[in-house]
Amino acid sequence: MTYPLSDKIMTMIDQAAELYHRLIIVASSTGTGKTQALRDVSKKIHASLINVNLELSRRMLDLTERQRTLQLPRILSDIVNLAKTDVILLDNIELLFDASLRQDPIRLLQGLSRNKTIVAAWSGSLMGENIVYATPDHPEYMRYPIKDFLVVCQEGTA
Repeated sequence: MTYPLSDKIMTMIDQAAELYHRLIIVASSTGTGKTQALRDVSKKIHASLINVNLELSRRMLDLTERQRTLQLPRILSDIVNLAKTDVILLDNIELLFDASLRQDPIRLLQGLSRNKTIVAAWSGSLMGENIVYATPDHPEYMRYPIKDFLVVCQEGTA
């Protein structure tokens, strides 16, 4: 029996409550239902759903490239802290991978997950014991060992 992605996320939220980093990565390729699953979870538990690309873009529009690189972690933290819920759902996080911003997306998300449970939609895949973003020939390619965070994926996308 397969369970909807939103149900899998809800189960992981309960599991994450006991972890040092309360970070859950929802990994699957574009167009597989991550956004809808996050919307469903948001409605069920009244969690804040944040479009990261939109919110970061609004706040960094007038900054130079160097200022964006230096201030992105603080700006992202401010965005998350404005949400008054204990569970924060992050969608459209692609800007965090922009090579010109020189950020480590997992490290940023783990930092946020110390005080709140963070569920982030990740347009990538699982490869063995690693989570991958983009393809090796792409400038935004990143590969992380799965440790210190939980991963949930849509059936048939890993």
